[in-house]
Amino acid sequence: MRVTCPIHEGARRHPDAEALRFEGRAWTYGALDAEVARWTAALESRGLGQGDRVALLSTSHPAVAFLFWALGRVGAVFAPLNARLTGAELRPLLDAITPRLTLALEPLRDRLPGAQSLESLAEHASGASKSLQAWEEDLPRVILFTSGTTGRPKGAVLTEAAFRASCRASSANLGAHPAPRWLGTLPLFHVGGLAMLTRTAYEGGCLLLHERFDAEAVNRAIDTEGASHASFVATTLERVLDARADRSLPDTFRCALIGGGPVPTALLTRARAAGLRALQTYGLTEACSQVTTERPDEADGRTAGPPLPGLEVRIVGTDGVPLDVGQEGDVEVRGPTLMAGYWNQPAATHEALHDGWLRTRDVGVLDARGRLTLLSRRTDLIVRGGENLYPAEIEAVLANHPAIAESAVVGVPEPHWGEVPVAFVVLRPGHALPGDLDVWCRQSLARFKVPSRFVVLETLPRNAMSKVERTVLRRQAMSQRMYQAGS
Repeated sequence: MRVTCPIHEGARRHPDAEALRFEGRAWTYGALDAEVARWTAALESRGLGQGDRVALLSTSHPAVAFLFWALGRVGAVFAPLNARLTGAELRPLLDAITPRLTLALEPLRDRLPGAQSLESLAEHASGASKSLQAWEEDLPRVILFTSGTTGRPKGAVLTEAAFRASCRASSANLGAHPAPRWLGTLPLFHVGGLAMLTRTAYEGGCLLLHERFDAEAVNRAIDTEGASHASFVATTLERVLDARADRSLPDTFRCALIGGGPVPTALLTRARAAGLRALQTYGLTEACSQVTTERPDEADGRTAGPPLPGLEVRIVGTDGVPLDVGQEGDVEVRGPTLMAGYWNQPAATHEALHDGWLRTRDVGVLDARGRLTLLSRRTDLIVRGGENLYPAEIEAVLANHPAIAESAVVGVPEPHWGEVPVAFVVLRPGHALPGDLDVWCRQSLARFKVPSRFVVLETLPRNAMSKVERTVLRRQAMSQRMYQAGS
């Protein structure tokens, strides 16, 4: 199927509607369309065309949006690189995609020798391009590298069709909105950030783009810029509520999607008291962001919700056979949002995709209402004395302790049991490590699930995509003397 650029369509239908806002400056659809046309001319002057890859190293910036839509108009593929990576980490990614053009935001150019300046790309463009060719929905649109917590990063190939299907599915779940105004606090090198960028364009809304997360700026956008939707994790949600001192949110704010792991019950209660509807969600890059999300009228914070309309989720055993409701196993996803595959990695693609299903390598369980509870990555599973332990289940219990800001649980070898869980915890300000954490855990967990010990850290180690580096924690746990308190 062929489609046209949604920015041009927006300029034709509602040219004066706001499409993008950044640091006090706003672009209407008409103005954004003209800017994209100028950037398209700049790309054409460099000979960029169908299938060419363009690598970009940048934080969130309006120029990223201009480039993204201009690349669509010439048929080139957008390959954003994580702005937190070092030069040594970036080099193999560039080698993998062999870009025709490499760009970087000026302050980051030293990490990519030879990269051209993003900000100056369109400075000398001769006029605006008249190119408005239709886009083939099934051709590669974006290559997004996975976080690499379980090995070498892989480039997930996402199509225009996948982004549009993701938008339709999310909109069907959240309900119609005449012009959503999404808070763009997730980086545009992340699938969540690109989901907001594309979603607002398809729906005639506005992206309120922030270079980085700042709780005060988020609250200003909510209170004065009409933000209607946002995506948070538990820690950023808490910072937003703290910064506004739990003041009620205006009626213009519709809901926030909460990802990244368990959310403390007390935090959800705070959010509801402030009029903030928080919907837990589960997604991944290979499925173009969201897979499951709580229904707005059924949200209770106990699960990540059912599959979005048009998507399917099933739980299978290690033999690939589908399991019944309530049985724990591997999560698989099917639907129009799935990636086309991994860039130039046929073996990895074959391993991940089979018969239309995506093997996520996550472990979970579905309840009788089709709602997903995510338990762990398959590689994070802890097997103690033949019993499966899931870090997310233990972390959810720790998250509700008033002294614990966040935690991560890993398994380490132990001669008698095979593996035992060790919990790394970050304390809230003013708190010492509670002496009753094992007692607290036993109120909600079977004895064999209680961590053998609790280790205090100032912060959890995270990779460039902000995911906890459990391999680092395992090494640290194994280098320390084991003892049996709480086991």
